[in-house]
Amino acid sequence: MNDYERTGEGANGASYNHKTDSNIMMKLYFRNFEAAKLELEVARKVYEAGIPTPEPGDLVTDGTSMGIRFRRIAGKKSYSRACGDDPEHTEEYAREFAQLCKRLHATHVDTTQFENVKDRLYKMLEENPFFTEAEKQKLHDFIAAQPDTDTAIHGDLQFSNGIFVEENGVRTPYFIDLGDFCYGFPLFDVGMVYLCCCLNDESWTMLQYHMSNAVARRFWDAFSREYFGEDADPKEVEQMILPYAGLKTLIIERDTHRPMPEFRAVLNQTILK
Repeated sequence: MNDYERTGEGANGASYNHKTDSNIMMKLYFRNFEAAKLELEVARKVYEAGIPTPEPGDLVTDGTSMGIRFRRIAGKKSYSRACGDDPEHTEEYAREFAQLCKRLHATHVDTTQFENVKDRLYKMLEENPFFTEAEKQKLHDFIAAQPDTDTAIHGDLQFSNGIFVEENGVRTPYFIDLGDFCYGFPLFDVGMVYLCCCLNDESWTMLQYHMSNAVARRFWDAFSREYFGEDADPKEVEQMILPYAGLKTLIIERDTHRPMPEFRAVLNQTILK
């Protein structure tokens, strides 16, 4: 660890850059050592499938935590940080992120190599201790009724999990944090974009995404127009995406180990009403 410098922190782990080798960075998990191994396996498959993501290296430990070394993307910035630093260009960043997501969601994958998003959600639903059996059945029925596709899903599509580097005015984007990568219906992914932009408290948005809720809402509005088309009715899009945003409660409660009433409210208005 003496060779690394801590550079950031998220809900599940911290990131480090190598002090002398600018080509190496490391992500260490705070808990759930198996998650590091799983993410490495998935990240390698994603990289080999040609999806833009940093090249994964090897599994490492500091004696307490497990982590992964990656080829470092020098000078990278997340789309959330970019909006926080440069809010005047939020719409531009949002459109670019939407284009990146559309390319991802149009990418067909080898379904023998990745998990189906429905199976992933069924598992999280089964393991969640905070829903009643009746609520679980309603959620299960909703998930089962959604279309089946063989296209890529990031699984945790926050705008902080899209990064880019800029050189000579040209931005090259990448996806990071691929532990929940799978395949299936794209709206299961887009729900997380809406949740991050429109359902958080202001203090959380500032802490996690470095921007106000007003800027985050601008990001969603521009993302939505680019992703769904200029002719799509914003209110209809929002009503369509709400239940998928609510389903992301399963991921958040899995990671926080506590019920999240602010997101469950969306489920109560949609799937569980």
